[in-house]
Amino acid sequence: MIKYICSFFLLIFFISCNQINEEIPQSNLKIWFEQPTSKWNQGLPIGNGNLGAMIYGTPEKEIICLNEETIWTGGKDSYVDKKDAGKYIDTIQKLLFAGKYKVAEKLVDNKVLNKRLSGGKNTYQMLGNLFVETPNLDSVTNYKRELDLNQSVATTTFKNKGVTFKREYFSSFPDKAMVYKFTADAKGKINISTWIKRSEQTKIIISENRIEFSEHVGNGHGVTYHAIVDFKTKGGISKVEKEKITISNADEIIIKVVAVSNYRGLDPEKESNLVLNKIENTSYNELLDRHVSDYQALFNRVDFKISKKTGEDFPTDVRLKKVKKGISDNYLTQLQYQFGRYLLISSSRPGTLPANLQGIWAKGFTPPWNSDYHTNINVQMNYWMAEMANLSECHEPFLDFVNNLRKKGRVTARKTYNSRGFVAHHTSDVWHTTAAFGKSRYAMWPMGAAWACEHLFTHYEYTEDKEYLKNKAYPIMKEAALFFVDFMVTNPNTGFLVSGPSISPENNFLTPAGKKATLNMGPTMDRTIIFELFNNCIKAAEILNTDADFSAILKSKIEQMPPLEIGSDGRLLEWAEELKEAEPGHRHISHLYALHPSNQISKSQTPELFEAAKKTLEGRLSHGGGHTGWSRAWIINFYARLLQGDKAYENILALQRKSTLPNLLDVHPPFQIDGNFGVVSGITEMLLQSHNDEIHILPALPSEWQSGSIKGIVAKKGFEIDITWELGKLKTLVVTSKLGNTLKLRYNEDVKEIETKKGEVLTFDY
Repeated sequence: MIKYICSFFLLIFFISCNQINEEIPQSNLKIWFEQPTSKWNQGLPIGNGNLGAMIYGTPEKEIICLNEETIWTGGKDSYVDKKDAGKYIDTIQKLLFAGKYKVAEKLVDNKVLNKRLSGGKNTYQMLGNLFVETPNLDSVTNYKRELDLNQSVATTTFKNKGVTFKREYFSSFPDKAMVYKFTADAKGKINISTWIKRSEQTKIIISENRIEFSEHVGNGHGVTYHAIVDFKTKGGISKVEKEKITISNADEIIIKVVAVSNYRGLDPEKESNLVLNKIENTSYNELLDRHVSDYQALFNRVDFKISKKTGEDFPTDVRLKKVKKGISDNYLTQLQYQFGRYLLISSSRPGTLPANLQGIWAKGFTPPWNSDYHTNINVQMNYWMAEMANLSECHEPFLDFVNNLRKKGRVTARKTYNSRGFVAHHTSDVWHTTAAFGKSRYAMWPMGAAWACEHLFTHYEYTEDKEYLKNKAYPIMKEAALFFVDFMVTNPNTGFLVSGPSISPENNFLTPAGKKATLNMGPTMDRTIIFELFNNCIKAAEILNTDADFSAILKSKIEQMPPLEIGSDGRLLEWAEELKEAEPGHRHISHLYALHPSNQISKSQTPELFEAAKKTLEGRLSHGGGHTGWSRAWIINFYARLLQGDKAYENILALQRKSTLPNLLDVHPPFQIDGNFGVVSGITEMLLQSHNDEIHILPALPSEWQSGSIKGIVAKKGFEIDITWELGKLKTLVVTSKLGNTLKLRYNEDVKEIETKKGEVLTFDY
C-alpha cells in the first residue's frame, strides 16, 4: 500500500496517516441499566442474522424470547393476484384522467385488489420463550445488565447473599448458534429451573440436559422447525421435574441454542443436531473468541466520536430521560449510531433473509404488521446505511431478496397490468409476495420492486463489481424497467408519459368536491423512481457495453416524462396536478424521493427544486409531520441533503425525545427497526456525501458537534474516509482509494480533483 502525502487548498500536511489511525482508540459503547425489565421491547437484543433473542435480564425469572429468521406462517399461496384484474386497468386510467377519482377507487378496491389476510395468517413469529427461574433470590444487590456493542455480548450481573452471579449471552454467526453462560464466584451456588413455552401445538421433549421442541407453525400452514436448547453443567445435579429441567448446586452452566426450519428445504431435526454436534465439545471461550472475531471484522470498521464521555456516568435509560427533559447528549447519539450498525450486523448477514420491520426480533404470534417487508420505504430504509457505514456484506440479503421477487413479480405484471417485466406492491414477505392486496390508500402502488432496484445499482456504485452488475444487478433492473416501458401511458391532458393507477404512499388529497381520494395518474414519487430506474439501467448498459437498443427506448421514454413541478406556494407538487392535501402533516414525504434517497435534487444541480424541497419539508413539519420514528429518521436524511446540519441535529433530538425506547430501539409506535437504521444513514450523510461524482466532506456538520471524528465510512467509487474536525472545522482527512478512481473532493466551496491508484492512502491536514 502506498501513502500519498499532499497539501490541499494551500494547507500544509504534517501528520502521517498512521498517526491519525492510531489517534482515537475504540469507543466504549455499552447500553446498560441498573434494573431488569418486564417489557419485551426494552430487553437487550442479540443476533447473528439467523438466530436472535431479546433478553429481559430478570434474576428471579429470566425470560429469553427466542427468534429464528424463517419462523413464518402462510406460504407461497397466501397472496395471489386477483383474477381478471388486468381487464380493468385501462378503464381505471381513463377515469383518473377524467378526474373521477372516487369512481376509480371503488373499481380498484373491487376489481384489482385482493383482501388483506387477518393478523397471524401470514406472519413472522417468535421461536419461543426460554424461562430460567432461580429460587431464593431474596436480597439481590449490585444489579447491572448491559449490551456491549464492541463485543456483541449481553451480560447480566447481580449479587445475592454475598455471591456474585454473572450471565453472558451472544449469538454466533460462524457457529450458527446462540451461547449463554451462567457463572458464580463461589462453587455450587447456581440453582435454576428452566423450560420452553410456545403454543399448544408445540411438541416438547425434555431430558436431563436438553430441551427439544418442534412445530408446524400456523396450524400446519407455515414452516416446520426443530430447535434444541442444550445444557452443559460443571458440578451440580441435573434432572427433569414437572416438565422442567432443574439444575442444583452447579458451578457453571453453558447453554447452547440451535434452530432450523424447512424454509430452505432442509430437514430441521437432522440439521439442528448437525449444527449442535459440531460445537458439542467446543469450549465456551473458543466459541466466544470466534464470535467476537467474526463480529468485530464488521463492526470495528467504523469509529465515531463526538463525545469524550465513556458512558459510565449514567445508565442508558437515565441518559435518555435527561434528553427527553431537554438536555442534549452527544454520547447518546454516538451510542445510537453504533447501535444501528450493531443491529444490522445482528439481523442481516450473507445467506440470511433481510431484516424485517423488527429486524429478527418479534414477540408472540402476531407482531405489528406481521413483521413483513414494507417496500414503500421501510425495508429500503433498513439498508440506506449499509454501504456508507462499511457494512456492504450486510446489504446482500436485501439484494438477493429483490432478485427473488422476480418469479412472482412477472405473474403480477402480466395478470394485473398486462405488462412484461416484473412488479411488486407495498408489502412482501418471505414468500416473495408481489400481489396487490388491501385498500387503495396503501396497496395500489406498483413501485416496490422499482424502488428496491435502486439498492442494486447503489451496491455497484460503492463496489464497482462488474461481474455482479452483469450477472445480477443489471438483469433485475432491466426487467423492472421493462414493466414501466409497457405500463406508462400518455396523459391526454398534458401529453406526458405517466404511470398509474398509483398513489403517493398512504396519503390522500381532496377532490374539487372536497372528498378524500388517493388514486392518481403520475404521482411525483412514481415519476422520480422510474426516472432513477431508467437512468441506472442506461448507466449500467454503458458500463457493460450492452443493450444499446433497450437504452435508446429508455432514453426516449425519459424525454416524454413530465418534469418535477413547483406549486403556486413554492413547494414541490406531490401529485401530477396541484391538489389540496387532506393531511398536510402526513408521515410519508414521498414526493421528496428525488432529494433522498435519490439525488435528482441538489443545491448545485437544481437550485430551484432544492429550495422547493426545503419549503416542502418545512410545510410538512409545521403541520406535525415526522411523528413516527421512521419518518423522523427520514427527515434527518432530508436535512443532511439540504445541507442544514442544525436542522438535521434538531431532528436527531426529536427522534430521541419522542421515538426512542430506553434500550434505544426505535418506536413507530410500536417498535420498528427502520428508525434505528435511518438515523445511521442520516448521521453519516451529515458528515460525508458522495453524489454527483464528488465527495463532500462535512456537508451538514451541526454546531453542537464542535469537535469529533468518524473513521472508516465509505464513499461511492470505493473510497474509505477518516475525518477529524475541531471547533467546527475540518482538521485532518484520510482517504483510502480501494479501486484507484479519480478523487473529486469538496469541502465548503473548494473542490479538488486528484488521480489515485488502487490501495493509495491520501492524507491531508487543514
